[in-house]
Amino acid sequence: MSGFALIGELAGGVGLFLLGMGLMTDGLKLAAGPALERTLARSTKTRLRGLASGALVTILVQSSSAVTVATIGFVNAGLLSLGQSLWVLFGANVGTTMTGWLVALVGLKFDIALLALPLIGLGMLLRLTGEGSRRGALGTAVAGFGVLFLGIDLLKDAFSGVADGFTLPRWDGPLGVLALVLVGVLMTVLMQASAAALVLAFTAAQGGMLGVDDAAAVVIGANVGTTVTAVIATVGATSNAKRAAAAHVLFNVLTAAVALLLLPWLLAALGMLRAALGLDSAPAAKLALFHTAFNLLGVALIWPLAGWLTGFLEARFRTAEEDEARPRHLDQTVLAVPALALDALGQEVRRMGGIALRMARAATAGAGGDRASLARDERIVDRLNLAIADFIARLSRATLSQDSAARLPQILRVARYYETAADQTQEAAAAAAESEAGDFPAGHEDFRRQAEALFARCDPAAPPAPPAEIDAALDGFEADYQELKAELLEAGAQDRLTVTDMDARLRAASALRRAAQQIAKAARMLAGGAVPAHDPAPAMEKTERNVPH
Repeated sequence: MSGFALIGELAGGVGLFLLGMGLMTDGLKLAAGPALERTLARSTKTRLRGLASGALVTILVQSSSAVTVATIGFVNAGLLSLGQSLWVLFGANVGTTMTGWLVALVGLKFDIALLALPLIGLGMLLRLTGEGSRRGALGTAVAGFGVLFLGIDLLKDAFSGVADGFTLPRWDGPLGVLALVLVGVLMTVLMQASAAALVLAFTAAQGGMLGVDDAAAVVIGANVGTTVTAVIATVGATSNAKRAAAAHVLFNVLTAAVALLLLPWLLAALGMLRAALGLDSAPAAKLALFHTAFNLLGVALIWPLAGWLTGFLEARFRTAEEDEARPRHLDQTVLAVPALALDALGQEVRRMGGIALRMARAATAGAGGDRASLARDERIVDRLNLAIADFIARLSRATLSQDSAARLPQILRVARYYETAADQTQEAAAAAAESEAGDFPAGHEDFRRQAEALFARCDPAAPPAPPAEIDAALDGFEADYQELKAELLEAGAQDRLTVTDMDARLRAASALRRAAQQIAKAARMLAGGAVPAHDPAPAMEKTERNVPH
Protein backbone atom coordinates (compact mmCIF):
# COMPACT_ATOMS: atom_id res chain seq x y z
CA MET A 1 0.00 0.00 0.00
CA SER A 2 1.39 3.40 -0.99
CA GLY A 3 1.98 6.08 1.57
CA PHE A 4 -0.75 8.26 0.09
CA ALA A 5 -3.26 5.40 0.17
CA LEU A 6 -2.32 4.59 3.77
CA ILE A 7 -2.80 8.21 4.86
CA GLY A 8 -6.13 8.31 3.04
CA GLU A 9 -7.33 5.10 4.70
CA LEU A 10 -6.22 6.27 8.14
CA ALA A 11 -7.89 9.66 7.67
CA GLY A 12 -11.06 7.99 6.41
CA GLY A 13 -11.09 5.56 9.33
CA VAL A 14 -10.66 8.34 11.88
CA GLY A 15 -13.29 10.42 10.09
CA LEU A 16 -15.83 7.59 10.09
CA PHE A 17 -15.12 6.89 13.74
CA LEU A 18 -15.59 10.54 14.71
CA LEU A 19 -18.73 10.80 12.59
CA GLY A 20 -20.15 7.66 14.17
CA MET A 21 -19.22 8.83 17.67
CA GLY A 22 -20.89 12.18 17.04
CA LEU A 23 -24.07 10.61 15.70
CA MET A 24 -24.20 8.11 18.55
CA THR A 25 -23.62 10.78 21.19
CA ASP A 26 -26.18 13.20 19.74
CA GLY A 27 -28.76 10.44 19.29
CA LEU A 28 -28.35 9.04 22.78
CA LYS A 29 -28.54 12.51 24.35
CA LEU A 30 -31.77 13.24 22.46
CA ALA A 31 -33.20 9.80 23.26
CA ALA A 32 -32.42 10.27 26.94
CA GLY A 33 -34.15 13.65 26.91
CA PRO A 34 -34.21 15.33 30.32
CA ALA A 35 -33.11 12.05 31.93
CA LEU A 36 -29.47 13.08 31.49
CA GLU A 37 -30.02 16.29 33.42
CA ARG A 38 -32.10 14.60 36.10
CA THR A 39 -29.48 11.91 36.60
CA LEU A 40 -26.68 14.41 36.97
CA ALA A 41 -28.67 16.83 39.12
CA ARG A 42 -30.25 14.31 41.50
CA SER A 43 -27.86 11.39 41.78
CA THR A 44 -24.98 13.27 43.32
CA LYS A 45 -25.79 13.39 47.02
CA THR A 46 -22.85 11.17 48.00
CA ARG A 47 -19.41 10.52 46.57
CA LEU A 48 -20.31 7.04 45.38
CA ARG A 49 -23.58 8.17 43.78
CA GLY A 50 -21.86 11.06 42.01
CA LEU A 51 -19.10 8.72 40.81
CA ALA A 52 -21.63 6.15 39.60
CA SER A 53 -23.74 8.84 37.90
CA GLY A 54 -20.79 10.25 36.01
CA ALA A 55 -19.67 6.78 34.89
CA LEU A 56 -23.18 5.62 33.93
CA VAL A 57 -24.10 8.70 31.92
CA THR A 58 -20.73 8.59 30.12
CA ILE A 59 -21.27 4.94 29.23
CA LEU A 60 -24.76 5.76 27.94
CA VAL A 61 -23.81 8.74 25.76
CA GLN A 62 -20.27 7.49 24.99
CA SER A 63 -18.74 10.91 25.51
CA SER A 64 -16.90 12.00 28.60
CA SER A 65 -16.51 15.45 27.03
CA ALA A 66 -20.32 15.82 26.80
CA VAL A 67 -20.71 14.85 30.44
CA THR A 68 -17.85 17.13 31.48
CA VAL A 69 -19.32 20.12 29.65
CA ALA A 70 -22.83 19.35 30.98
CA THR A 71 -21.51 19.08 34.54
CA ILE A 72 -19.64 22.37 34.29
CA GLY A 73 -22.84 23.88 32.88
CA PHE A 74 -24.81 22.64 35.91
CA VAL A 75 -22.20 24.11 38.24
CA ASN A 76 -22.33 27.37 36.29
CA ALA A 77 -26.11 27.45 36.73
CA GLY A 78 -25.89 26.65 40.44
CA LEU A 79 -27.64 23.25 40.07
CA LEU A 80 -24.60 21.35 41.33
CA SER A 81 -22.19 22.33 44.07
CA LEU A 82 -18.45 22.10 43.56
CA GLY A 83 -18.23 19.05 45.81
CA GLN A 84 -20.99 17.25 43.88
CA SER A 85 -19.48 18.06 40.49
CA LEU A 86 -16.05 16.65 41.34
CA TRP A 87 -17.28 13.08 41.65
CA VAL A 88 -19.38 13.30 38.49
CA LEU A 89 -16.25 14.42 36.61
CA PHE A 90 -14.15 11.65 38.13
CA GLY A 91 -16.88 9.14 37.29
CA ALA A 92 -16.91 10.38 33.68
CA ASN A 93 -13.24 9.42 33.42
CA VAL A 94 -14.05 5.90 34.59
CA GLY A 95 -17.05 5.66 32.26
CA THR A 96 -15.05 6.61 29.18
CA THR A 97 -12.97 3.43 29.59
CA MET A 98 -15.99 1.53 28.26
CA THR A 99 -15.09 2.82 24.79
CA GLY A 100 -11.78 0.98 25.03
CA TRP A 101 -13.52 -2.28 25.96
CA LEU A 102 -15.98 -1.80 23.11
CA VAL A 103 -13.12 -1.43 20.65
CA ALA A 104 -11.05 -4.27 22.12
CA LEU A 105 -13.75 -6.90 22.60
CA VAL A 106 -16.05 -6.10 19.68
CA GLY A 107 -14.46 -3.76 17.19
CA LEU A 108 -11.18 -5.63 16.81
CA LYS A 109 -12.28 -9.17 17.56
CA PHE A 110 -15.05 -9.80 15.05
CA ASP A 111 -15.73 -9.09 11.42
CA ILE A 112 -17.58 -5.96 12.39
CA ALA A 113 -18.47 -5.00 8.82
CA LEU A 114 -21.08 -7.76 8.99
CA LEU A 115 -22.53 -6.03 12.06
CA ALA A 116 -21.93 -2.41 11.11
CA LEU A 117 -23.89 -2.33 7.85
CA PRO A 118 -27.12 -3.81 9.32
CA LEU A 119 -26.84 -1.37 12.23
CA ILE A 120 -26.59 1.57 9.82
CA GLY A 121 -29.59 0.29 7.86
CA LEU A 122 -31.68 -0.31 10.99
CA GLY A 123 -30.70 3.02 12.47
CA MET A 124 -31.63 4.99 9.37
CA LEU A 125 -34.97 3.13 9.15
CA LEU A 126 -35.77 4.16 12.73
CA ARG A 127 -34.64 7.71 12.04
CA LEU A 128 -36.69 8.12 8.87
CA THR A 129 -39.85 6.66 10.41
CA GLY A 130 -39.55 8.48 13.70
CA GLU A 131 -38.12 11.89 12.82
CA GLY A 132 -38.46 14.29 15.71
CA SER A 133 -39.32 11.53 18.18
CA ARG A 134 -37.33 9.50 20.68
CA ARG A 135 -37.37 6.58 18.24
CA GLY A 136 -35.76 8.78 15.59
CA ALA A 137 -33.06 9.85 18.07
CA LEU A 138 -32.41 6.23 18.97
CA GLY A 139 -32.13 5.44 15.24
CA THR A 140 -29.47 8.13 14.90
CA ALA A 141 -27.54 6.53 17.76
CA VAL A 142 -27.79 3.03 16.24
CA ALA A 143 -26.65 4.31 12.82
CA GLY A 144 -23.79 6.15 14.51
CA PHE A 145 -22.83 2.92 16.25
CA GLY A 146 -22.57 1.22 12.87
CA VAL A 147 -20.56 4.06 11.31
CA LEU A 148 -18.22 3.99 14.30
CA PHE A 149 -17.59 0.28 13.75
CA LEU A 150 -16.89 0.86 10.06
CA GLY A 151 -14.27 3.41 11.04
CA ILE A 152 -12.63 0.93 13.42
CA ASP A 153 -12.67 -1.73 10.71
CA LEU A 154 -11.01 0.63 8.24
CA LEU A 155 -8.30 1.55 10.75
CA LYS A 156 -7.71 -2.11 11.58
CA ASP A 157 -7.22 -2.94 7.90
CA ALA A 158 -4.93 0.04 7.37
CA PHE A 159 -2.64 -0.86 10.25
CA SER A 160 -2.60 -4.61 9.61
CA GLY A 161 -1.82 -4.03 5.95
CA VAL A 162 1.48 -2.30 6.67
CA ALA A 163 2.45 -3.97 9.94
CA ASP A 164 4.56 -6.66 8.29
CA GLY A 165 6.80 -4.29 6.46
CA PHE A 166 6.75 -1.21 8.64
CA THR A 167 7.01 -0.37 12.31
CA LEU A 168 7.15 2.92 14.09
CA PRO A 169 10.49 3.78 15.68
CA ARG A 170 10.78 2.93 19.35
CA TRP A 171 11.68 5.78 21.64
CA ASP A 172 13.45 4.39 24.63
CA GLY A 173 13.89 6.13 27.92
CA PRO A 174 11.81 8.71 29.76
CA LEU A 175 11.96 11.23 26.91
CA GLY A 176 10.60 8.67 24.49
CA VAL A 177 7.70 7.85 26.81
CA LEU A 178 6.94 11.55 27.30
CA ALA A 179 6.98 12.04 23.51
CA LEU A 180 4.36 9.31 23.11
CA VAL A 181 2.26 10.90 25.87
CA LEU A 182 2.49 14.18 23.99
CA VAL A 183 1.35 12.40 20.81
CA GLY A 184 -1.75 11.19 22.69
CA VAL A 185 -2.44 14.69 24.00
CA LEU A 186 -2.07 16.29 20.56
CA MET A 187 -4.28 13.70 18.85
CA THR A 188 -7.02 14.26 21.42
CA VAL A 189 -6.77 18.04 21.17
CA LEU A 190 -6.76 18.05 17.37
CA MET A 191 -9.64 15.58 17.02
CA GLN A 192 -11.48 16.81 20.14
CA ALA A 193 -12.18 13.20 21.05
CA SER A 194 -10.08 11.02 23.33
CA ALA A 195 -11.96 8.00 21.98
CA ALA A 196 -10.46 8.57 18.51
CA ALA A 197 -6.96 8.73 19.97
CA LEU A 198 -7.67 5.52 21.92
CA VAL A 199 -8.88 3.76 18.79
CA LEU A 200 -5.74 4.76 16.90
CA ALA A 201 -3.54 3.49 19.76
CA PHE A 202 -5.53 0.25 20.13
CA THR A 203 -5.58 -0.54 16.40
CA ALA A 204 -1.90 0.32 15.99
CA ALA A 205 -1.01 -2.00 18.88
CA GLN A 206 -3.31 -4.73 17.56
CA GLY A 207 -1.73 -4.41 14.11
CA GLY A 208 1.80 -4.66 15.50
CA MET A 209 2.86 -1.12 14.69
CA LEU A 210 3.10 -0.11 18.35
CA GLY A 211 4.20 -2.07 21.36
CA VAL A 212 1.80 -2.34 24.27
CA ASP A 213 4.08 -0.15 26.40
CA ASP A 214 4.22 2.56 23.76
CA ALA A 215 0.46 2.42 23.13
CA ALA A 216 -0.14 2.68 26.89
CA ALA A 217 1.80 5.96 26.93
CA VAL A 218 -0.40 7.26 24.08
CA VAL A 219 -3.49 6.22 26.06
CA ILE A 220 -2.22 8.20 29.06
CA GLY A 221 -1.74 11.23 26.82
CA ALA A 222 -5.26 10.88 25.43
CA ASN A 223 -6.58 10.94 28.99
CA VAL A 224 -4.76 14.23 29.66
CA GLY A 225 -5.93 15.71 26.34
CA THR A 226 -9.58 15.53 27.41
CA THR A 227 -8.96 18.35 29.89
CA VAL A 228 -8.74 20.88 27.04
CA THR A 229 -12.50 20.61 26.42
CA ALA A 230 -13.19 21.30 30.10
CA VAL A 231 -10.93 24.36 30.06
CA ILE A 232 -12.60 25.74 26.94
CA ALA A 233 -16.04 25.24 28.54
CA THR A 234 -15.12 27.59 31.41
CA VAL A 235 -14.50 30.65 29.24
CA GLY A 236 -16.77 33.31 30.72
CA ALA A 237 -18.13 30.87 33.32
CA THR A 238 -18.60 31.33 37.07
CA SER A 239 -15.82 30.81 39.57
CA ASN A 240 -17.31 27.49 40.66
CA ALA A 241 -17.35 26.24 37.08
CA LYS A 242 -13.68 27.18 36.73
CA ARG A 243 -12.92 25.31 39.94
CA ALA A 244 -14.71 22.22 38.59
CA ALA A 245 -12.66 22.38 35.38
CA ALA A 246 -9.48 22.82 37.42
CA ALA A 247 -10.39 19.72 39.45
CA HIS A 248 -10.85 17.79 36.20
CA VAL A 249 -7.41 18.92 35.00
CA LEU A 250 -5.73 18.12 38.33
CA PHE A 251 -7.35 14.67 38.50
CA ASN A 252 -6.30 13.73 34.97
CA VAL A 253 -2.77 15.07 35.37
CA LEU A 254 -2.36 13.30 38.75
CA THR A 255 -3.69 10.06 37.30
CA ALA A 256 -1.40 10.36 34.28
CA ALA A 257 1.66 11.10 36.44
CA VAL A 258 1.05 8.07 38.68
CA ALA A 259 0.37 5.84 35.67
CA LEU A 260 3.63 6.97 34.03
CA LEU A 261 5.68 6.43 37.18
CA LEU A 262 4.23 2.96 37.68
CA LEU A 263 3.92 2.06 33.97
CA PRO A 264 6.21 -1.06 33.82
CA TRP A 265 5.02 -2.46 37.14
CA LEU A 266 1.37 -1.64 36.44
CA LEU A 267 1.48 -3.41 33.07
CA ALA A 268 3.22 -6.43 34.65
CA ALA A 269 0.65 -6.61 37.48
CA LEU A 270 -2.22 -6.30 35.02
CA GLY A 271 -0.64 -9.03 32.88
CA MET A 272 -0.68 -11.41 35.83
CA LEU A 273 -4.24 -10.40 36.68
CA ARG A 274 -5.32 -10.97 33.08
CA ALA A 275 -3.73 -14.39 33.04
CA ALA A 276 -5.30 -15.34 36.39
CA LEU A 277 -8.76 -14.28 35.18
CA GLY A 278 -8.31 -15.93 31.78
CA LEU A 279 -8.94 -12.70 29.90
CA ASP A 280 -8.08 -12.07 26.26
CA SER A 281 -4.33 -11.69 25.67
CA ALA A 282 -4.68 -9.49 22.60
CA PRO A 283 -2.84 -6.13 22.81
CA ALA A 284 -6.08 -4.16 22.57
CA ALA A 285 -7.58 -6.06 25.51
CA LYS A 286 -4.43 -5.38 27.55
CA LEU A 287 -4.71 -1.68 26.78
CA ALA A 288 -8.41 -1.60 27.69
CA LEU A 289 -7.60 -3.22 31.03
CA PHE A 290 -4.75 -0.74 31.57
CA HIS A 291 -6.98 2.23 30.72
CA THR A 292 -9.61 1.12 33.23
CA ALA A 293 -7.07 0.26 35.91
CA PHE A 294 -5.21 3.55 35.98
CA ASN A 295 -8.43 5.56 36.01
CA LEU A 296 -9.69 3.52 38.97
CA LEU A 297 -6.29 4.03 40.59
CA GLY A 298 -6.76 7.77 40.11
CA VAL A 299 -10.13 7.63 41.90
CA ALA A 300 -8.54 5.67 44.77
CA LEU A 301 -5.77 8.28 45.06
CA ILE A 302 -8.10 11.28 44.97
CA TRP A 303 -10.62 9.81 47.45
CA PRO A 304 -8.76 10.82 50.65
CA LEU A 305 -7.66 14.11 49.08
CA ALA A 306 -11.12 15.27 47.95
CA GLY A 307 -11.80 17.42 51.02
CA TRP A 308 -8.44 19.15 50.74
CA LEU A 309 -8.90 19.58 46.98
CA THR A 310 -12.31 21.21 47.43
CA GLY A 311 -10.91 23.63 50.01
CA PHE A 312 -7.89 24.39 47.84
CA LEU A 313 -10.05 25.16 44.80
CA GLU A 314 -12.54 27.26 46.75
CA ALA A 315 -9.66 29.55 47.69
CA ARG A 316 -8.89 30.04 43.99
CA PHE A 317 -10.67 31.82 41.15
CA ARG A 318 -12.34 34.10 43.66
CA THR A 319 -14.30 37.10 42.42
CA ALA A 320 -14.59 40.38 44.29
CA GLU A 321 -18.22 39.51 45.05
CA GLU A 322 -17.30 36.15 46.55
CA ASP A 323 -14.56 37.71 48.67
CA GLU A 324 -16.95 40.29 50.10
CA ALA A 325 -19.76 37.76 50.58
CA ARG A 326 -17.48 35.44 52.55
CA PRO A 327 -17.88 35.99 56.32
CA ARG A 328 -14.72 37.50 57.74
CA HIS A 329 -15.41 37.23 61.46
CA LEU A 330 -17.51 34.06 61.86
CA ASP A 331 -14.67 31.67 62.60
CA GLN A 332 -15.96 28.30 63.76
CA THR A 333 -13.30 28.12 66.47
CA VAL A 334 -14.90 30.96 68.45
CA LEU A 335 -18.14 29.01 68.89
CA ALA A 336 -16.57 27.38 71.94
CA VAL A 337 -16.31 30.79 73.63
CA PRO A 338 -19.76 32.47 73.54
CA ALA A 339 -18.45 35.92 74.41
CA LEU A 340 -16.05 35.85 71.47
CA ALA A 341 -18.75 34.43 69.21
CA LEU A 342 -21.10 37.28 70.11
CA ASP A 343 -18.38 39.84 69.36
CA ALA A 344 -17.73 38.15 66.01
CA LEU A 345 -21.44 38.26 65.20
CA GLY A 346 -21.58 41.94 66.05
CA GLN A 347 -18.67 42.70 63.72
CA GLU A 348 -20.14 40.66 60.86
CA VAL A 349 -23.57 42.25 61.22
CA ARG A 350 -22.01 45.72 61.15
CA ARG A 351 -20.08 44.80 58.01
CA MET A 352 -23.29 43.55 56.44
CA GLY A 353 -25.00 46.79 57.49
CA GLY A 354 -22.25 48.81 55.84
CA ILE A 355 -22.98 47.11 52.51
CA ALA A 356 -26.75 47.69 52.86
CA LEU A 357 -26.04 51.34 53.72
CA ARG A 358 -23.78 51.63 50.68
CA MET A 359 -26.66 50.42 48.53
CA ALA A 360 -29.12 52.91 50.02
CA ARG A 361 -26.70 55.82 49.55
CA ALA A 362 -26.02 54.89 45.93
CA ALA A 363 -29.70 54.52 45.11
CA THR A 364 -30.65 57.78 46.82
CA ALA A 365 -27.86 59.82 45.23
CA GLY A 366 -28.27 58.53 41.70
CA ALA A 367 -31.97 58.10 41.04
CA GLY A 368 -31.79 54.36 41.43
CA GLY A 369 -28.03 53.94 41.20
CA ASP A 370 -26.03 51.46 39.18
CA ARG A 371 -28.38 48.46 38.99
CA ALA A 372 -25.60 45.94 38.33
CA SER A 373 -23.66 47.09 41.41
CA LEU A 374 -26.83 47.12 43.51
CA ALA A 375 -27.72 43.59 42.39
CA ARG A 376 -24.21 42.43 43.29
CA ASP A 377 -24.42 44.04 46.73
CA GLU A 378 -27.85 42.54 47.36
CA ARG A 379 -26.48 39.05 46.68
CA ILE A 380 -23.66 39.74 49.12
CA VAL A 381 -26.10 40.87 51.82
CA ASP A 382 -28.28 37.80 51.26
CA ARG A 383 -25.32 35.43 51.58
CA LEU A 384 -24.03 37.16 54.69
CA ASN A 385 -27.50 37.05 56.26
CA LEU A 386 -27.64 33.28 55.69
CA ALA A 387 -24.17 32.82 57.17
CA ILE A 388 -25.09 34.90 60.22
CA ALA A 389 -28.34 32.98 60.75
CA ASP A 390 -26.48 29.66 60.48
CA PHE A 391 -23.80 30.82 62.94
CA ILE A 392 -26.47 31.96 65.40
CA ALA A 393 -28.29 28.61 65.11
CA ARG A 394 -25.09 26.74 65.98
CA LEU A 395 -24.22 29.13 68.80
CA SER A 396 -27.69 28.76 70.31
CA ARG A 397 -26.97 25.05 70.91
CA ALA A 398 -24.10 25.96 73.23
CA THR A 399 -24.45 26.68 76.93
CA LEU A 400 -25.12 30.42 77.14
CA SER A 401 -25.76 32.88 79.92
CA GLN A 402 -29.22 34.42 80.06
CA ASP A 403 -27.90 37.73 78.76
CA SER A 404 -26.05 36.12 75.86
CA ALA A 405 -29.07 34.03 74.91
CA ALA A 406 -31.21 37.20 74.87
CA ARG A 407 -28.78 38.95 72.52
CA LEU A 408 -28.98 36.32 69.79
CA PRO A 409 -32.50 37.11 68.53
CA GLN A 410 -31.65 40.84 68.65
CA ILE A 411 -28.61 40.30 66.44
CA LEU A 412 -30.69 38.18 64.08
CA ARG A 413 -33.31 40.93 63.93
CA VAL A 414 -30.66 43.54 63.07
CA ALA A 415 -29.40 41.30 60.25
CA ARG A 416 -32.97 40.95 59.03
CA TYR A 417 -33.43 44.73 59.02
CA TYR A 418 -30.35 45.13 56.82
CA GLU A 419 -31.46 42.39 54.46
CA THR A 420 -34.88 44.04 54.08
CA ALA A 421 -33.19 47.39 53.47
CA ALA A 422 -31.14 45.83 50.67
CA ASP A 423 -34.27 44.28 49.13
CA GLN A 424 -36.11 47.60 49.27
CA THR A 425 -33.17 49.39 47.67
CA GLN A 426 -33.31 46.92 44.79
CA GLU A 427 -37.03 47.62 44.42
CA ALA A 428 -36.28 51.33 44.36
CA ALA A 429 -33.72 50.83 41.61
CA ALA A 430 -36.14 48.75 39.55
CA ALA A 431 -38.86 51.39 39.90
CA ALA A 432 -36.46 54.22 39.06
CA ALA A 433 -35.44 52.37 35.89
CA GLU A 434 -39.08 52.50 34.75
CA SER A 435 -39.31 56.28 35.10
CA GLU A 436 -38.91 58.50 32.08
CA ALA A 437 -35.90 60.72 31.56
CA GLY A 438 -36.34 64.24 32.84
CA ASP A 439 -35.69 66.63 35.67
CA PHE A 440 -36.43 65.68 39.24
CA PRO A 441 -38.83 67.79 41.33
CA ALA A 442 -37.24 70.38 43.58
CA GLY A 443 -38.14 68.33 46.63
CA HIS A 444 -35.94 65.47 45.48
CA GLU A 445 -32.75 67.29 46.47
CA ASP A 446 -34.11 67.93 50.00
CA PHE A 447 -35.17 64.29 50.17
CA ARG A 448 -31.68 63.17 49.16
CA ARG A 449 -29.96 65.54 51.62
CA GLN A 450 -32.14 64.40 54.54
CA ALA A 451 -31.52 60.76 53.59
CA GLU A 452 -27.77 61.32 53.71
CA ALA A 453 -28.10 63.05 57.12
CA LEU A 454 -30.02 60.02 58.40
CA PHE A 455 -27.51 57.56 56.93
CA ALA A 456 -24.61 59.42 58.54
CA ARG A 457 -26.18 58.78 61.98
CA CYS A 458 -26.93 55.15 61.14
CA ASP A 459 -23.49 54.14 59.85
CA PRO A 460 -22.60 50.87 61.61
CA ALA A 461 -18.90 51.55 61.05
CA ALA A 462 -19.08 54.78 63.08
CA PRO A 463 -19.65 55.14 66.84
CA PRO A 464 -23.37 54.60 67.55
CA ALA A 465 -25.43 57.78 67.54
CA PRO A 466 -27.90 58.33 70.41
CA PRO A 467 -31.35 56.95 69.57
CA ALA A 468 -32.82 60.45 69.95
CA GLU A 469 -30.58 61.75 67.15
CA ILE A 470 -31.56 58.84 64.91
CA ASP A 471 -35.25 59.52 65.56
CA ALA A 472 -34.84 63.24 64.85
CA ALA A 473 -33.05 62.50 61.56
CA LEU A 474 -35.74 59.98 60.64
CA ASP A 475 -38.47 62.54 61.35
CA GLY A 476 -36.75 65.08 59.08
CA PHE A 477 -36.39 62.46 56.36
CA GLU A 478 -40.08 61.51 56.72
CA ALA A 479 -41.15 65.15 56.35
CA ASP A 480 -39.12 65.59 53.16
CA TYR A 481 -40.47 62.32 51.81
CA GLN A 482 -44.03 63.59 52.27
CA GLU A 483 -43.13 66.84 50.48
CA LEU A 484 -41.57 64.92 47.58
CA LYS A 485 -44.60 62.69 47.38
CA ALA A 486 -46.95 65.72 47.27
CA GLU A 487 -44.83 67.30 44.50
CA LEU A 488 -44.93 64.11 42.41
CA LEU A 489 -48.71 63.79 42.82
CA GLU A 490 -49.17 67.43 41.86
CA ALA A 491 -46.91 67.05 38.80
CA GLY A 492 -48.95 64.06 37.73
CA ALA A 493 -52.24 65.88 38.25
CA GLN A 494 -51.03 68.86 36.20
CA ASP A 495 -49.73 66.60 33.43
CA ARG A 496 -46.13 67.68 33.94
CA LEU A 497 -45.44 63.99 34.49
CA THR A 498 -47.19 61.09 32.86
CA VAL A 499 -49.13 58.83 35.20
CA THR A 500 -46.68 56.02 34.47
CA ASP A 501 -43.66 58.22 35.25
CA MET A 502 -45.29 59.59 38.40
CA ASP A 503 -46.12 56.10 39.62
CA ALA A 504 -42.56 54.84 38.99
CA ARG A 505 -41.03 57.78 40.89
CA LEU A 506 -43.46 57.35 43.77
CA ARG A 507 -42.63 53.67 44.06
CA ALA A 508 -38.91 54.41 43.98
CA ALA A 509 -39.20 57.04 46.73
CA SER A 510 -41.46 54.80 48.82
CA ALA A 511 -39.04 51.87 48.56
CA LEU A 512 -36.13 54.11 49.58
CA ARG A 513 -38.19 55.37 52.51
CA ARG A 514 -38.79 51.81 53.72
CA ALA A 515 -35.09 50.99 53.26
CA ALA A 516 -34.16 54.03 55.37
CA GLN A 517 -36.64 52.99 58.08
CA GLN A 518 -35.05 49.53 58.26
CA ILE A 519 -31.57 51.00 58.50
CA ALA A 520 -32.74 53.33 61.29
CA LYS A 521 -34.27 50.41 63.21
CA ALA A 522 -31.00 48.51 62.97
CA ALA A 523 -29.04 51.55 64.15
CA ARG A 524 -31.35 52.02 67.15
CA MET A 525 -30.93 48.43 68.19
CA LEU A 526 -27.18 48.51 67.74
CA ALA A 527 -27.11 51.64 69.90
CA GLY A 528 -29.23 49.97 72.56
CA GLY A 529 -32.42 51.86 71.81
CA ALA A 530 -35.91 50.41 71.65
CA VAL A 531 -37.36 49.25 68.36
CA PRO A 532 -40.89 50.54 67.63
CA ALA A 533 -43.55 47.87 67.69
CA HIS A 534 -45.04 49.09 64.42
CA ASP A 535 -44.11 51.18 61.40
CA PRO A 536 -45.17 54.83 61.44
CA ALA A 537 -47.85 56.16 59.16
CA PRO A 538 -49.52 52.90 58.02
CA ALA A 539 -52.30 54.96 56.47
CA MET A 540 -49.82 56.71 54.19
CA GLU A 541 -48.48 53.38 52.92
CA LYS A 542 -52.03 52.40 52.08
CA THR A 543 -52.54 55.66 50.20
CA GLU A 544 -49.38 55.01 48.14
CA ARG A 545 -50.56 51.59 47.12
CA ASN A 546 -53.82 53.11 45.91
CA VAL A 547 -52.18 55.63 43.59
CA PRO A 548 -53.72 55.09 40.15
CA HIS A 549 -51.57 53.34 37.56
